[in-house]
Amino acid sequence: MLLPLHDNTPLKHIRYQYVTVSIIAACVAVYVYQFSLDGRGEQAFIFGFGAIPAVVFGLTKLPAELVQIPALLSLVTSMFLHGGFMHLIGNMLFLWVLGDNVEDALGHKRFVIFYLVCGLIAALAHSISEPSSQTPMVGASGAISGVIGAYLMVHPKARIKTLVGWFILSLPAWVVLGLWIAMQFLSASAATGGEGGGVAWWAHIGGFIAGVVLIVPMRRKGLALFDRDKKRFELWLGIEKTKRRRSRIPDTDRR
Repeated sequence: MLLPLHDNTPLKHIRYQYVTVSIIAACVAVYVYQFSLDGRGEQAFIFGFGAIPAVVFGLTKLPAELVQIPALLSLVTSMFLHGGFMHLIGNMLFLWVLGDNVEDALGHKRFVIFYLVCGLIAALAHSISEPSSQTPMVGASGAISGVIGAYLMVHPKARIKTLVGWFILSLPAWVVLGLWIAMQFLSASAATGGEGGGVAWWAHIGGFIAGVVLIVPMRRKGLALFDRDKKRFELWLGIEKTKRRRSRIPDTDRR
């Protein structure tokens, strides 16, 4: 188990991560609706809105009673569905810890585009790896993998409190996220079935690569990659704190 719990990177350009919170709220709302359905209703919902590679590529068709949207649109809707409570919690935790800083690096509007494009590329990567699969792919993992890739490009030196097994460790982002993507590659290589034991590993890898690539042209103008401005920012922050402390010292010469 490798789960991020908290990072030490402050927001510099935005006051609040509105998009990140909205995505989390949307995923939770959809899952609550899923949970309210009976067994057959939930299955129909997942088949109707999940991304099924064979259907996306036109190799098969859903029964008419299950069709809800055009097949290509399911590449988007599948990002907001989840296969279980722990699947939802794990994804939303990654997004909560890392998403705000990527949103900060991009701006609200560009973060929406970034998130959706990463999710689309992730879904296509999985579909291409198993074009004949008739199993619905659901979950925000692919899009969040893009967020992970972008965070690694922008803040590799950040410290992340991470749940590793039963221990909580403070580790550099490049260690935590580097281990995470290494696990995805190893799992994808070891998987012999279509979904690799129920997990779309190539969606994770595709989303991660998309995030690494897209953050470069989409980031704010002048924003440094790889924490190259970290020391300068921390020095400025330290000077500001010193000024504020000095401003509170009473002028004893005036007594």
